Amino acid sequence: MKPYRVILYYNYTPIPDADTYREKHHLFCLENRLLGRIIVASEGLNGTVSGLAEDCERYMNWLENDPIFAGSNFDFKVEEHEEHAFAKLHVRVKEEIVNSDLPVDPRVRTGKHLEPADFKEMLKNDPDVVLVDMRSNYEHSIGKFKGAVTFDMETLRELPEHVQEIEHLKDKKIITYCTGGIKCEKASAYLIERGFENVYQLHGGIIKYGLEEGGEDFEGKCYVFDNRVKTEVNTVNPVIISKCHICKTDTEDMVNCANPECNEHLPICATCLLEMDGACSVACKNHPRKRPYNVKGYYSKQSDNYTPEFGFKSRKLTKSPLEQNA
Repeated sequence: MKPYRVILYYNYTPIPDADTYREKHHLFCLENRLLGRIIVASEGLNGTVSGLAEDCERYMNWLENDPIFAGSNFDFKVEEHEEHAFAKLHVRVKEEIVNSDLPVDPRVRTGKHLEPADFKEMLKNDPDVVLVDMRSNYEHSIGKFKGAVTFDMETLRELPEHVQEIEHLKDKKIITYCTGGIKCEKASAYLIERGFENVYQLHGGIIKYGLEEGGEDFEGKCYVFDNRVKTEVNTVNPVIISKCHICKTDTEDMVNCANPECNEHLPICATCLLEMDGACSVACKNHPRKRPYNVKGYYSKQSDNYTPEFGFKSRKLTKSPLEQNA
């Protein structure tokens, strides 16, 4: 068993004072040696963190026993890892826990939740089912469910521009899916608003399906937003679907271009990555700001003198004396 854990979760429960809660949350993560990205908003909480198994267990218990979230369900997705999957800790307050700008409230109405086992059964036995991927184009370029509809969109904000692509499927049973389930809460709600009647969502997303059902018929790897870049999902009938951006051979390697002014997320095989020194093109390879080649293909943003306490202290310093003493 590997010593570290990577946790993915979200919770659509209103948080009365997001700024105060952000500070409490950041402090808990510091005290328990956790790293990751956590978004706090008035509509809820969204996070992915890494840490030693015992620290992650303490974190999950802390969240589940917080009175703010009483009666709600976090549905943590937990994966094993050899080390921290993040280099930094960021706990930020934002307008939404997932950027969408969609005029919906998933607490009022959303697609019917399908647990992984029910999802698998429905795919096998219902001919009227259509899978719709709600992730960004670079995510589904390296892995997606067999036969799924995908959109050429950068963020969920662009969903309204692509709905017409599936208008002809309104008489079908639409199952939306994403990495951990959070995007589908709003995406499925939006489809209902647009007149789709039989809308479902894979509860817990691709990651939970892989953990509980072996990931059957998920082709390729699942893109993740941490130092791993991608993670294994399908242990039943895995295949590679992505091709190297440079030489067009099959590859499951997903990287960020080493040129920070490009930073494209692209599948590039190990051979080309080495030849291009981590870049996606000759121009990027010769760019004066190109970062040193990283064999993992992941580059975190540079921050001078960064420590996990940095965000907590800098946030305190931006407050007025009256706010600090409140």
